[in-house]
Amino acid sequence: MHPGELADLHALCFTVPRPWRADEFASLLDSPGIFLISHSNGFALGRIAGPEAELLTIAVRPDAQNMGHGRRLIEDFLCAAGTRGAKDVFLEVAENNESAIALYLKSGFIEVAKRVDYFKQNSGPALTALILKHVH
Repeated sequence: MHPGELADLHALCFTVPRPWRADEFASLLDSPGIFLISHSNGFALGRIAGPEAELLTIAVRPDAQNMGHGRRLIEDFLCAAGTRGAKDVFLEVAENNESAIALYLKSGFIEVAKRVDYFKQNSGPALTALILKHVH
């Protein structure tokens, strides 16, 4: 997937945090340690930093959600992170994103911390981010 396709899909899936623009995806993809897992129905974008990987964002087409695509993307992401030397994998998720939290917990992540007022919204108070870590 190219940056425009990533941005289009991201916009279909996110309002909080705001969807990422094509130029932001392009810049990330040119950055060291960034890797992309893409399937026909979605993608996962991550970063390797030493022995850690971070799942920066994941998106599955709305009409393909709840069909196992997100779980497969996470499995492929975890495999790719391990191949790149990651021993630990982390992610941040908005505290009110119940479907994503459920997916991550089913995929072997546990909550390890919180970041209060981390995700800004266009209106209303900022949301707390849950920091999750994958447990092998």
